[in-house]
Amino acid sequence: MLLFYRMGDFYELFHEDAEKASRLLGITLTKRGASNGEPIKMAGVPYHAAEQYLAKLTKLGEAVAICEQIGDPATSKGPVERQVARILTPGTLTDSALLDERRDNLLLAIYAVEGLLGLARINLASGQFVLNEIAPGLLLQELERISPAEILHADDFSHAALDAVKCPKKRLAPWQFDLDSAKQSLTKQFNTYDLDGYGCADLSPAISAAGALLDYIKHTQRTTLPHINGLSVEQSSSYVQLDAATRRNLEIDQTLRGESSPTLYSLLDNTQTAMGARLLRHWLHHPMRDHANITARHEAVRILLGDDASLRSLLRPIGDIERITARIALKTARPRDLSGLRESLSQLPLLQAALANTTSPLLKRLAEEIETPQVLIGLIQGAIKPEPSSVLREGGVIVDGFDAELDELRSIQTNCGEFLLKFEAEEKARTGLNNLKVEYNSVHGFYIEISRAQAESAPAEYRRRQTLKNAERFITPELKVFEDKVLSANDRALAREKYLYDLLLDQLAPYIAALQKNALGVAALDVLNTFAERANALNYVQPEFTSEAGIAITAGRHPVVEQIAQPFIANDVTLTPYRQLLLITGPNMGGKSTYMRQTALIVLLAHCGCFVPAATAKIGNIDRIFTRIGASDDLAGGRSTFMVEMTETANILHNATEHSLVLLDEIGRGTSTFDGLALAWAVAKQLLEKNRSYTLFATHYFELTRITEDYKQAANVHLDAVEHASNIVFLHSVEEGPASQSYGLQVAQLAGIPKSVVTSAKRKLAQLELNQIAQQSPSAQGDMFVSAEQVPELVSHPVISELETIEPDELTPKQALEMLYKLKTLL
Repeated sequence: MLLFYRMGDFYELFHEDAEKASRLLGITLTKRGASNGEPIKMAGVPYHAAEQYLAKLTKLGEAVAICEQIGDPATSKGPVERQVARILTPGTLTDSALLDERRDNLLLAIYAVEGLLGLARINLASGQFVLNEIAPGLLLQELERISPAEILHADDFSHAALDAVKCPKKRLAPWQFDLDSAKQSLTKQFNTYDLDGYGCADLSPAISAAGALLDYIKHTQRTTLPHINGLSVEQSSSYVQLDAATRRNLEIDQTLRGESSPTLYSLLDNTQTAMGARLLRHWLHHPMRDHANITARHEAVRILLGDDASLRSLLRPIGDIERITARIALKTARPRDLSGLRESLSQLPLLQAALANTTSPLLKRLAEEIETPQVLIGLIQGAIKPEPSSVLREGGVIVDGFDAELDELRSIQTNCGEFLLKFEAEEKARTGLNNLKVEYNSVHGFYIEISRAQAESAPAEYRRRQTLKNAERFITPELKVFEDKVLSANDRALAREKYLYDLLLDQLAPYIAALQKNALGVAALDVLNTFAERANALNYVQPEFTSEAGIAITAGRHPVVEQIAQPFIANDVTLTPYRQLLLITGPNMGGKSTYMRQTALIVLLAHCGCFVPAATAKIGNIDRIFTRIGASDDLAGGRSTFMVEMTETANILHNATEHSLVLLDEIGRGTSTFDGLALAWAVAKQLLEKNRSYTLFATHYFELTRITEDYKQAANVHLDAVEHASNIVFLHSVEEGPASQSYGLQVAQLAGIPKSVVTSAKRKLAQLELNQIAQQSPSAQGDMFVSAEQVPELVSHPVISELETIEPDELTPKQALEMLYKLKTLL
């Protein structure tokens, strides 16, 4: 890691660190002194502006050790004593300047034991500590869900998913994952006899990961961690599972191009607090399965519908209580953190009052959680100025009247001029020297100045300090005492303020648990209120969860696309055990992918506790959502587009259940026509017979629409389009039955394919359609759904072939006449 070595007003880096920092930060590389005959390379950043450089380095995945001066330069002999005060790594950041306030920053540890992976993750900025165990094959899915900022693992562990995720990885020695050491470390941190009370006693791999994680944090923070006071065990069965491909394809908080907008999260994020924004993202990635909890959220949203604006105004002034609490625990809170916390806590009684008469059990519970700790407000109110300076080293943080010693030191600085005037008047009267002046400059300090002519009359206790051309300057014992007092008063005042500030942080420590509870309550209230505001603004309705199997949505809409494409055509979808697979056909650009994705997003939103974009939505038991949409390759991993498609399809076929929602788009298009058609048919057959999942299956293989003849639980639907003149008009409306054609050439024309190419393609299409069922050679491939006896003989004539290629509207009169002669000759 890079070493930031404090030297005066700069953090300096040396040797290879200096070269690396110069390259990454764009700072000047210099040289100073020599070591073994070689100049020492050096680069530095100003101490007061270090945050911007640290933020850049951590975003690049670098770790930085910060070495501070802990000795007093005034009393030190030789180099001032220094010590590594803390270590910054991408997963252990807590400073507001280094973090995205609307995104959680998670540190994840992984440990493998006998075919199981133990995962432990922590959000150091909130103290949330979570354990779970998974099968190795689910690691990529979990990494996509958790989206860690940094990963810890043993140096003898390897997994393909680690290479697929772009975040810094830290290898630790295997002994750092020792189970007994982990249990001892965790019980000591939580002050418990064992871990049975947390429900994780049998999760040995996860406990090992948690122990290594906790030790790593202690090593980097170099302080106690009072806000990490417990852990929770996450059961994957509590959530609707989304694999890595599904999270990408549904564009929950990142588009397929890697952008943050337009996404489901960017559409819904109208939260008023940073805590709420982070919790909203978490809820979207963790849709619940417990219908009772989901319905409680829906009921809370329904009640908030009529009053979301007033509650929003109460939430707006609230700061990031969660992260401020963590900084208090780590002793890194800044003065404005505390003043912001004071203002935020003063809003909580208003929130409680607004929820006083609510009938929602969930809102009542949240109102109880945001109970205001009055003693804590009193501590901050009595100690911190209304508008303190941004950093402690500038002073002006502790309120006047809080500490007598600090007040005296400030008074010395403030009343310095008054003392000098009084002292000057007294000295004039005592000595009779009317031209005597008492002054100050930064080089010589305080002095008494007397003209050269009167210098001989100076009292005996006056000691000469400086001789000028026309004057002499003196100092007296009394003035020297005052000088020492004034010049040291500023340093002493700053030291006193730091002492009082640290004392205040210690006094706030017992309230950390209460503050964490407040933060969670405010964040949940903010998200629920945002759901209500979005429901009002976007015309969403409350979904209904039923004990009946299936999904029934009327007039469903895609939440993101409807904001871009106006007007948006709403469509119904009905999936039951008797209508299990919908085979969707229709033109390219017709809306098949939008129709499938909107169904999945409506189901997802409903399970998050949000209202949905539809007229009505009834949803049964859903355990997982799978998608196989779009074409992408993995060249670095040696996988072609078709290989990626087949891998994702295999995952679905192995894991989808009768309670899963499956979206499949264009299965088999990455290989030859007959291979692809055969694969698509076999996949659909497997989903119908074995998985029995609720499936939306989009395809351009029209032969596949005949599968409904063999499986009554399959149905054909299509998105229609019409040709008008030489253009195509997409209707975006879902109708029963298969489509008549795919309009691929018309879409190619819309995309700007040259007209000559489109015309040539039309001629070739006519030829292919004319000969597609001709059986002229033993090697010809026929339609897999048609027997040889059903293929009629087709007699073709050159005139017919020529007529098929003619575009009458594109012929000039002369060309038409020539064509007529040509046809006559052919006939």
